[in-house]
Amino acid sequence: MILHNLIPRNLLPPSAFAWIGSLAACCTTISFVPQLIRVWQRKSASDISLIMFLLFSFGVACWLIYGIGIGSWPITAANAITLVLALAILILKLRYDRRR
Repeated sequence: MILHNLIPRNLLPPSAFAWIGSLAACCTTISFVPQLIRVWQRKSASDISLIMFLLFSFGVACWLIYGIGIGSWPITAANAITLVLALAILILKLRYDRRR
């Protein structure tokens, strides 16, 4: 079964799928803000996995390149912002872990 056949294209207009993608991008991107604030306020990131954030940041960078390559502004913008937030958390983790 091909996945794109799970949701019939005539179910929603193409613009609706663009809005859904944009909404998803906003939600997943904004979800990193509370984590960044928590790490900043606590001055600790001991409960964050370094390997996970390294892999995640690499994956987001790949998604960013992909979004640029296909010319998709929702993918490009969301992953550019997510990469900045993830790298900020990663930098704070490295800084705070070094202090311990």
